[in-house]
Amino acid sequence: MSQRVAVTGLGVVSPLGNTLADFRGRLLEGASGAGPITVFDPASLPTRIAAQADTRGLSLEHKDRKVAFAIAAARDAVLDAQTAGMPLRAHYPPGSGGLSIGIGLELFAMPDMVRLLETKQMPPDAHPLTFLQTPSDICAHIISKEHGLGRPPLTHIAACAASTDAIGVAFRMLRDGKCAWMLAGGADSMLNPLGVGGFCKLDALTRRNAEPHKASRPFDRHRDGFLLGEGAGMLALEPLEAARARGAKVYAEIDGYGNSFDAYGISEPHPNGDGALLAMRRALDSAAIGPGGICYINAHGTSTPKNDPVEALAIRRLWGEHTARAAVSSTKSMLGHLISASGAVETVATVICGASGWMHATANLDEPDPACDLDHIRGGPRRMEHGHILKNSFGFGGQNAALVLHIAG
Repeated sequence: MSQRVAVTGLGVVSPLGNTLADFRGRLLEGASGAGPITVFDPASLPTRIAAQADTRGLSLEHKDRKVAFAIAAARDAVLDAQTAGMPLRAHYPPGSGGLSIGIGLELFAMPDMVRLLETKQMPPDAHPLTFLQTPSDICAHIISKEHGLGRPPLTHIAACAASTDAIGVAFRMLRDGKCAWMLAGGADSMLNPLGVGGFCKLDALTRRNAEPHKASRPFDRHRDGFLLGEGAGMLALEPLEAARARGAKVYAEIDGYGNSFDAYGISEPHPNGDGALLAMRRALDSAAIGPGGICYINAHGTSTPKNDPVEALAIRRLWGEHTARAAVSSTKSMLGHLISASGAVETVATVICGASGWMHATANLDEPDPACDLDHIRGGPRRMEHGHILKNSFGFGGQNAALVLHIAG
């Protein structure tokens, strides 16, 4: 029998802070997490700015930043979901929880590779479980062990759609009764010479080095590429009836999920938005609602010349006469693009802002591009009624995902 799925815990590591209150406050203020890159020297690169995660007070216990971010966000989500001091896992049979995570794939750590080439062997101070190991494997191992997640983990490598897919698959698992509870989300950091340099080579990044806080400009006529970011977002999910029975707070329900794969190009979307359109339509069908039932769309909104008008076109194609009914904004205008973590962190942003009765604006949207004609939230947050929202994530290679959530009243 189909079960309703509740979001009962949230955790975030982001360029705008790592507590839910700080994160929501800065989003609604329209703050920017952008600044000069300091985690390495980018002097030889055309882009020297990014949105680095706020690591103050954060225990970076793992050398790989994305893994450290994921561990921290998972802990906070589990802590947020507890009731009367009782851990979430205590309400369910041992080993009945699962993990679904989207994470950037990095086959080796570059500093480890340098050391290996220099010494021709594994350094004596290195740990065999972390030296040159794939971070996604280690990440799933650490989180599952720490939180007693006995179900085989689901790891999603789907570029910018990875963590939205992770949440969507977790939703399906719980809806169909295949798991008792789940942690779902994603983590990523490509703030290294290879990551930033690679995107520079593709001419994908903004080059507004002198004005970092104005660099990410989704849907704006003068956008020139995306701002790279890093971080993690995790959600604790469980059946709604079980959550209510244990007295848990419910932030939202996940009502639908859809994905698609158009394989049009590696680094550019289908010009007619076919893949994006199909993912959104499948999410709405999964939730059994029409476009008119959506009050807000959290856009993929990357701030690239190609993506933004294609996403706007896909929305107009699907919404038709209802297009003006759905307000739209992009969290990337403040956070930058967190790649595999973007969907999860933006879902957290949407849920916590929506729960307060407001939705954040798209920052730096000074002159909307006529090709991106939508009901953009700009100039400040907009009062929002509790209702259904759509979260879009469209990744390299034609991997697309969308979620439908209902913010709890």
